[in-house]
Amino acid sequence: MIQALAQRWKNWKQPSLMRRLLLAQMGVVALLWTMAIALLLYDSYEDPELLKFEKIFQTVISIAKNTADRPDKQQETLAAFDAALLETIGDGDAASDTSPVMQVWQGDRLVYRSTAAVPVILNTAPNLIETVKAGNREWRARTIASPDSDIRVMLAEPSVWRLTVTVMYRGYYLLPLVISLPFLVFPAWLSVRLALRPWRRVSQETAERGPADLTPLSYTPPHKELQPLVQSINSLLQRVRDSTSRERSLIADAAHELRTPLAAMRVNVEALKEQSTDEHQRELMGNLLRSNDRAARLVGQLLQLMRSDAVSDNTLPVMLSLDALVQDRLAMIESLASSRNIELELVCEDRVPVLGERESLVSMIDNLINNAIKYSPPDGTVVVHVSRDGEQALLTVADQGPGVPAALRERVFDRFFRNPDQSQSGSGLGLAIVKSVVDRHGGEVALGETASGGLLATVRLPLATADAPQPMLCS
Repeated sequence: MIQALAQRWKNWKQPSLMRRLLLAQMGVVALLWTMAIALLLYDSYEDPELLKFEKIFQTVISIAKNTADRPDKQQETLAAFDAALLETIGDGDAASDTSPVMQVWQGDRLVYRSTAAVPVILNTAPNLIETVKAGNREWRARTIASPDSDIRVMLAEPSVWRLTVTVMYRGYYLLPLVISLPFLVFPAWLSVRLALRPWRRVSQETAERGPADLTPLSYTPPHKELQPLVQSINSLLQRVRDSTSRERSLIADAAHELRTPLAAMRVNVEALKEQSTDEHQRELMGNLLRSNDRAARLVGQLLQLMRSDAVSDNTLPVMLSLDALVQDRLAMIESLASSRNIELELVCEDRVPVLGERESLVSMIDNLINNAIKYSPPDGTVVVHVSRDGEQALLTVADQGPGVPAALRERVFDRFFRNPDQSQSGSGLGLAIVKSVVDRHGGEVALGETASGGLLATVRLPLATADAPQPMLCS
């Protein structure tokens, strides 16, 4: 439980473009609502609607004038009108900080006021809307006098700052946001998700690429925001492709050019060895010939690796019978196994068809079997097994050599890496070639251990479709 919560917290802390866009949308909504409230308050301050209604003033003047000889009735009638006015504008509390106040004068005597909590408010000029300070507060006030009597009516509204504080305090600003924003999350999430579909398509195509696939992205978005990104990715792929091509060409040319001087060196050393009678010199020349063989083998493997990597992804695969191909390569390698007194054993099912490039698969099979022969002890046995396993073709090569420690079974596929405890000479390219070929054919390769402690190499390749031509059978 704790681990699950920790993982969720880690996922939440990780920056997310989706979350960023959702927060941005909600922030925009909050900003628009704030601007609307601010505009409403400013408009109420600059142009108070209540103070512009002349009929309200005239009605109050008429009530005060008609009831001037009955003070009790005057107070009752003005209070009823004041309450009705407050109810009409949506505020029934005369003592509220946001409520307007009304004061009625008859001569110099204040005959009515909405609440005693608000001090006397006096305008400097009649019939004008002014900002008046009373009781440490600012009011927008207007006073209109009766033309035929000494009655004056003053209406005032709180200043914009007081209104703002009151609106915030009563939740008129935050409450609508708290209620509406949760209902906006799903529409915002859906709109952002739909808007990001082209982005996800580019990401999916990029993620599905293999390490050797450097062709431009097939999806060309029409959106001007995505076009620079796709163009940058394609330009990067082109530069990497050009650089890789130059590197492969350089290695292939150098390896090819080395074959001639190595062959000439071998011929000359062999001739000198035949002519020399000094045993010490003959031994040195024998060591030189063995070094020459290792160099020639390294050059050959480099050429194989370059040819394997250079197979174009646009090359159409051909139908091949893996069982027949393995049988053919075992026949070609038989002489090498016999020279080391190694027995080759083939266990083969018929009809194991695969789609692939013949030269690459031949290189893969040769390297696997050559490695098994090389590391097997004299009088040992190398067992090669070809079969079907569900929808895959299965090729295993088992030897009786020292094997590979479990900690190094992934690293031995790296180019030029060799087991430090290995006594046999080598270049460290054989398994790298196997890995390159298998990856290009959409398969898998893994190393394990036989019952006797030897190395077990397992290759899985996709089987060809059922309507493919029948492959050759094993004899």
